[in-house]
Amino acid sequence: MDELISQLATAARGMWKHRWLGLLVAWVGTAVGMFVVLSVPDKYEATARIYVDTQSILKPLMSGLAVQPNVDQQVVMLSRTLISRPNIEKLIRMADLDLKVQSKSAKEGLIDGLMQTLEIKNVGRDNLYVLSYRDSSPDKAKRVVQSLVSIFIESSLGDSRKDSTTARKFIDDQIQSYVTKLEEAETRLKQFKLRNLELQNAEGRDMAGQIGVVSAQLSQARLELREAENARDSAKRQLDAERDQNANITSRSLLQESAMQISTPEIDARIDAQKRQLDGLLQRFTEQHPDVVGTRRLIQELESAKRKELAELRKTALANPASASANSLVYQELNRLLATSEVQVAGLRARVGEYEARFARARELMKTAPQIEAELAQLNRDYDINKKNYNDLVTRRESAAMSGDLDSATGMADFRLIDPPRASPQPVAPNRLLMMPFVLLAALGAGLAVAFAASQLRAVFYDARSLKETLGLPLLGVVTLVMDDASVLKKKLELKKFWAASGGLVGVFITGMVMFSVMSGRPG
Repeated sequence: MDELISQLATAARGMWKHRWLGLLVAWVGTAVGMFVVLSVPDKYEATARIYVDTQSILKPLMSGLAVQPNVDQQVVMLSRTLISRPNIEKLIRMADLDLKVQSKSAKEGLIDGLMQTLEIKNVGRDNLYVLSYRDSSPDKAKRVVQSLVSIFIESSLGDSRKDSTTARKFIDDQIQSYVTKLEEAETRLKQFKLRNLELQNAEGRDMAGQIGVVSAQLSQARLELREAENARDSAKRQLDAERDQNANITSRSLLQESAMQISTPEIDARIDAQKRQLDGLLQRFTEQHPDVVGTRRLIQELESAKRKELAELRKTALANPASASANSLVYQELNRLLATSEVQVAGLRARVGEYEARFARARELMKTAPQIEAELAQLNRDYDINKKNYNDLVTRRESAAMSGDLDSATGMADFRLIDPPRASPQPVAPNRLLMMPFVLLAALGAGLAVAFAASQLRAVFYDARSLKETLGLPLLGVVTLVMDDASVLKKKLELKKFWAASGGLVGVFITGMVMFSVMSGRPG
């Protein structure tokens, strides 16, 4: 920090040494700057105000039927793109600015100058636009603004109709393109269906769905077959029972008599002996005792053997009973029901066989079905997308046609000229009172810069430390200058002259500004 302060102090002492040169540069710079400011030509500004009414009573009524563009955004974009090269060239011809232009370079310079100075500003949010232009001639500025107003209004109408026509042409081209795409997609889909007729069905199911349907049909047919077989077996049993019943009617008395006379004394004696033994065992043991369990089992076996022997004896006794009459109504009905059941079982067996064959064939086709279904899905997807885009484009074409008719009937917006083009009676630029202080500051800065440059070109050592650090040699001593009274008085006189010259610069500048303000009629 100390080193920085030391460097600044050294630079200030060097600039002070060349203060008269810097003051001279400041005087000259101020004089030249004032001359330049006073020689700048006056600029007159021509302005016009336009109100753009974007509200229309037809637009809310046509909502949902026609495209409703963002008119506010279109007007803003128009205002930003109005100052373009084609419009400026048109403006030059309308305002007769090219009468004195002799060369192409001069015309290019005129176009560039207009593009930089023309202004279109949006005032607030009420679609109020201000068009302005500055020129040294008020009549010329007024003609330019008048031409710009005409171009502004004409561009809005022409662009709206051009955009509508371009949009309809583009949509028509896209519709024709999608018609071609739809025809190609339909041809590919037709050829695919002809190649894979066996995989198609009326319900539109895929192979997995078809296998599921065939499997369900096969299960239902098998269930119906079992029901029919059960019904047939039941009919058989009823027919046999009816036949037995008819046979038993004639042999019932004989059977009763045979049953009373048939006996098995040996087996009965053994059963009685085992029962007496079981009673003795139960008095000593429980039901779970092995002897008790074995005795009961033996009794059951003897009783079973007795029943078998009785059955054999009854069969022998009934070997030649009279047969039942086969002409009874019940017997005939059961016989007809059995025949019907046999026919139904045969039909259901054929149905089950057919479903089994279909199921086997569907499982074979399932091996190649995924690839075929993927190809069909791709064809359908492409066709559906193209068809949807085609329908959307047709709808948009009708909407665009209606929107174009709506714009032709109402226009994009209503342009109202609030303030016609008018040039200011007094110049609006340049603001010399504002530029003059900057001239003084620039001249003072130039004087300081010249004094600093001179101090660096003719450097002087002001203390022993800077001399020693710069040269890198040992310093033996320092000689001090002792000034007499005459030298001190001379130095003070020079200082007074410098401050007087500096104050004179500021005073002359302030006096000039006051005089200029009074002469121009502005408060200063």
